[in-house]
Amino acid sequence: MELEFSSVEELYNRLKPALRTKLSELSEYGYGYLKIEDIWNYLKENKWISGHDLSLNDMVSDILNADNEMIDDYFKEKINEKNRKIYFDEF
Repeated sequence: MELEFSSVEELYNRLKPALRTKLSELSEYGYGYLKIEDIWNYLKENKWISGHDLSLNDMVSDILNADNEMIDDYFKEKINEKNRKIYFDEF
């Protein structure tokens, strides 16, 4: 049986339990400032960007096995980009 989702939001909601589990793990390892959206965006932009016909099972596995430091690095890079944009927009 193959699951199909009518929107990215529907898929996101279906993956939320795995995302919450990963967030809990991240929090235990000192990354308590990260949010579910950070994990989601990291995987969307780095792991799943070129994926086609990904199974729900594969996506859950990707979430649970994602490297904590890489998620953190992604988050910090996004924060730095945002801060640079704010800085340069002031001029």
